Amino acid sequence: MILEYKGLNQIDGSLVILEGVKNASYEEMVALSLDDGTERAGRIVRIDGDRVVIQVFEGTRGLSMVNTRTRLTGKPMEMALSPEIIGRVFDGMGRPIDGMGEIYPVVKRNINGSAINPVARVYPRNCILTGISSIDALATLIRGQKLPIFSGAGMKHNELAVQIVKQATVADNSEFAVVFAAMGVKNDVADYFRRSFEEANVMDRVVMFLNLSNDPIIERIITPRCALTAAEYLAFDLNMNILVILTDMTAYAEALREFSSSKGEIPGKKGYPGYLYSDLASIYERAGIIKGSSGSVTQIPILTMPNDDITHPVPDLTGFITEGQIVLDRELDSIGIYPPVGVLPSLSRLMKDGIGKGYTREDHAALANQLFSSYAKVQDAKALASVIGEEELSDIDKKLVMFGRAFEKYFLNQGENENRSIEETLDLGWELLSMLPLEALDRVSNDILAEHYRKKKTKANIDWDLR
Repeated sequence: MILEYKGLNQIDGSLVILEGVKNASYEEMVALSLDDGTERAGRIVRIDGDRVVIQVFEGTRGLSMVNTRTRLTGKPMEMALSPEIIGRVFDGMGRPIDGMGEIYPVVKRNINGSAINPVARVYPRNCILTGISSIDALATLIRGQKLPIFSGAGMKHNELAVQIVKQATVADNSEFAVVFAAMGVKNDVADYFRRSFEEANVMDRVVMFLNLSNDPIIERIITPRCALTAAEYLAFDLNMNILVILTDMTAYAEALREFSSSKGEIPGKKGYPGYLYSDLASIYERAGIIKGSSGSVTQIPILTMPNDDITHPVPDLTGFITEGQIVLDRELDSIGIYPPVGVLPSLSRLMKDGIGKGYTREDHAALANQLFSSYAKVQDAKALASVIGEEELSDIDKKLVMFGRAFEKYFLNQGENENRSIEETLDLGWELLSMLPLEALDRVSNDILAEHYRKKKTKANIDWDLR
């Protein structure tokens, strides 16, 4: 029997409090009927005996303390799913906003997902190629992995996200799609995302969720869960390989902080709730591969570090949960390098198991190790040159400095529409390493050196103009 409660006991911001409620469930959806006959959706966010706190999605403006009727639906928030969601645009609550009509569901799923039995998880292997050399070669994205991008305010993470959506592919040509969720973005940024995908003719493989900065904060908290529910359906019901891009997780965390404060919860570090870690984990841990399904869910959460502080709670906790990170560098961004990937603080912990023979190319791991090692030595040479002057450096240090400039200008730097194959990326890496003498390449076997050193020429007539 469905019960309807008339009147409200208290209104506090976007929260309403109702007393005398029996058999309510946490996160149960409710419908609030207004005097004018319209309905607003809400969700139970706290239960104290027979007293429940309800978060109203569209806000409490216009609600009557006396006449508002509240109906408990008896179920959590669900999303309508079918194969036709591919190519569609939804708001942060999973409602279509592209003018193409409603989704006729094959199935409806709880947006909170279902716990994955660790025994049923399959170890991630095989890579997803982005066409971006700094990622594909040095921080390779593995299918089923969660690999965040740490950015800063004003840096080109939106452009990088668009480029990844346009260029990402899987090597075995299996069915592939992208679920893209934007949280707390301004209207012009949302238009940029949508226009970019349409102009690149990739909307037919994208499911898009847009939560705008002027939308209710509760919607921002729901957006990544709706996106991941869609991704899990496509991956584990339709056996597709799904890449989920979530931007910006800092906006999500700030909405969670505001929501927690409105409920009167005791704040933790920098005002974030004490359960921020477990809340982020409930999102990130929905990536993976499940035994018995050929599909996969891979995540790239993007977050902006306040004041470029990598120890801020959001990037700090994200780093604990995920398998590596791609860090964008402010200094590289300031000199016009795009994408400004900071090589040394970036890593992909699952990279070693999804590259090499049978995946990318046999020399991939050796090349990556040597590029990391050589670029680290470049930083030492630069630090020494800042003290004694570049003209006083040894011959090998001078060559390292030249290599560093060439590496940043030709390898890290590439156009927003430049899609490099893995072969082009690896060959370019060997060409750059060939600037250094053999004795400086101490992370590569003699057999691999004999095959690749000074033999690959991918950029015809490079003049190494490093000014």
